[in-house]
Amino acid sequence: MFPREPQLALAAGLAPAGYAGGDVVTAALPRDHFRHLALLYRGSGEYLSALRAFVQACAARGDAVFVALPKRKAQLVRQELSDVAHMTLTDMAELGRNPARIIPAVLSYVSQHPGQNVCFVGEPIWPGRTAAEIQEATRHEALINLAFRDCPVEVLCLYDRARLPKSLLADVACTHPAVISDCQEMASDSYQGPPHLPPRCTRALSPPPAHAEALSYREDLYPVRGFVASRAERAGLAELRISDLVIATNELAGNTLRHTGGGGTVHIWRTSDRIICQVSDTGQITDPLARHRVPRGEELGGKGLWLVNQLCDLVQARTGRAGTVTRLHIRAASARRRPARS
Repeated sequence: MFPREPQLALAAGLAPAGYAGGDVVTAALPRDHFRHLALLYRGSGEYLSALRAFVQACAARGDAVFVALPKRKAQLVRQELSDVAHMTLTDMAELGRNPARIIPAVLSYVSQHPGQNVCFVGEPIWPGRTAAEIQEATRHEALINLAFRDCPVEVLCLYDRARLPKSLLADVACTHPAVISDCQEMASDSYQGPPHLPPRCTRALSPPPAHAEALSYREDLYPVRGFVASRAERAGLAELRISDLVIATNELAGNTLRHTGGGGTVHIWRTSDRIICQVSDTGQITDPLARHRVPRGEELGGKGLWLVNQLCDLVQARTGRAGTVTRLHIRAASARRRPARS
């Protein structure tokens, strides 16, 4: 997976010199180009010392620092790094619940710091993530290399190597040009640069289950809205979340009518913990970042795919010669999440 002779992690702000019992010596080196690193950690001590070293090195360079970690870890880091200036800390369990939200959030942060280098630290996958969420988070990690390849942005992604499956760590090597483990940075010889994605992220979605209900549409979206609203209500979804699902489905079906010569099909079904709505049509999405861009202006036009990602707890999309399939997940017991302003 990695070459046998690793390079020291100096450029990442981490250095093995002086490393003992979790202590890390930092080295803040100049940087004006894109870097994407994965940090494989074990235990809270290694986690905190490595994170502190990296963030402090970035801050010492004068970079703007954006950190997104699951809530409990975010609270811990807030206490540990309260002395770091120019750091924005947020809950990754909220921001990255749907991983397609992360890149637009970082792009927005970059736009708020013109002329300044940006460091982003994120933990997009943690124990308890569903298989579908892990698949989309891995897809997101690959797309980072495309979204920021021309930007002065340094991205550090954190992975719990003691609690995450080895198959996932193999994907980490595919999506990150370099990996830091045991305080050493190693270039990954299995890294696949853009526009490549790990194979498991490009597989077609499984067909809807036999109990899923379906509606075809061609011209009028009114039946689509009514169909989704009635089935979601019957499945027990809260009123505000029904509205979220109807709006998201309407945006996708509207794209069908605007960009394809035919109609599409909506499927909807319930699992043990969520409502899933799938929109299929014959269109193709050629831009892999189409769902990951920050919308411009205040008008709603052009914000459709962005809005879909904000309203849903998870969005999966696959496109190819046969068309595009987009699957929307709403957690049955979730509260309404309002879209964040870019």
